[in-house]
Amino acid sequence: MSKKPIFVATHPRACSTAFERVFMTQRDTLKCVHEPFGDAFYFGPERLSSRYEKDEKEREESGFSQSTYKTVLERIDRESSEGKRLFIKDICHYLLPPHGNPASIAPSLLQPKKGVGTDGHANGSFLSSPPYPYGTAPEPDNPTVIPLAILKDFHFTFLIRHPRSSIPSYYRCTIPPLDSITGFYDFMPSEAGYDELRRTFDYLLKTGVIVKHSETNGETKGINHAKEGSVQVCVVDADDLLDNPSGIIEAYCKSVGVEYKPSMLNWDTELDHKQAKEAFEKWKGFHEDAINSTELRPRTHKKKERSREEEDAEWRQKYGEKGAKIIRETVDANVEDYLYLKQFALKV
Repeated sequence: MSKKPIFVATHPRACSTAFERVFMTQRDTLKCVHEPFGDAFYFGPERLSSRYEKDEKEREESGFSQSTYKTVLERIDRESSEGKRLFIKDICHYLLPPHGNPASIAPSLLQPKKGVGTDGHANGSFLSSPPYPYGTAPEPDNPTVIPLAILKDFHFTFLIRHPRSSIPSYYRCTIPPLDSITGFYDFMPSEAGYDELRRTFDYLLKTGVIVKHSETNGETKGINHAKEGSVQVCVVDADDLLDNPSGIIEAYCKSVGVEYKPSMLNWDTELDHKQAKEAFEKWKGFHEDAINSTELRPRTHKKKERSREEEDAEWRQKYGEKGAKIIRETVDANVEDYLYLKQFALKV
């Protein structure tokens, strides 16, 4: 069974922080690392996002203006020094250039030859202009800025949620009154994250980092075309998680090689809450529900399917005509990628 660091790759507003809180209870055996790659994606000299591109003051005040993909990985290495298995939860699109742009390897992750690196790129130091595209070489078919040799070091799993739920939730974080807390003052459809999640999933599948398992009569019969170090595909759908937390968490634990305990679904001690507040402080306004939660229990009623007309009417009521139109367009643009990943979701 794999003992690699677990990497839960997800998109915004997928109930991923509540999912993370389950594993934060296992302090004796797991060390949780919360969304580390956003530091490099938004603020650092290798930033891929344009969100703070024209706001150097905000980047400086974030405390992460010098964060590169290399320094993030070095931090992850330090976190593993305690001897516990790492559990990393992060937004997958932090690893990819936005808008489907072609990727090349982050300069800080290159191994420069002697005398190379004085052009202001390989050493992680950039001019004030947008750093991407980097001008570095791509890896064949790799949609991320992380070399495959490094991606192979992680036990990748995936967490998804239907865009009809995640997109309105994300939009709400970018308008008053929440925008003044989150610091996200405009909604960027490129941050929906489904396209990036699917392309990363397919690349990891193609390269054998993750592999499908064949099932006959519901029983796993073995891994197809497994390579040394490969791990089985593991996708969790947030609606399945909310309907059956214990069943999905138990199945997930089995997949990643973590001991399942029913007590994982409860976190209501002083230490639990202190740990969560410290871990989630960086992204204010996004994690309040998870911070204030005490457990993960089944929904009383399963989520009712609504018609497009009913969804649009609710969004118009909450966000106005313009907001509802943006939400609908973004939802529709991401449903296909969601449904593609959904076919691999854990079933219990």
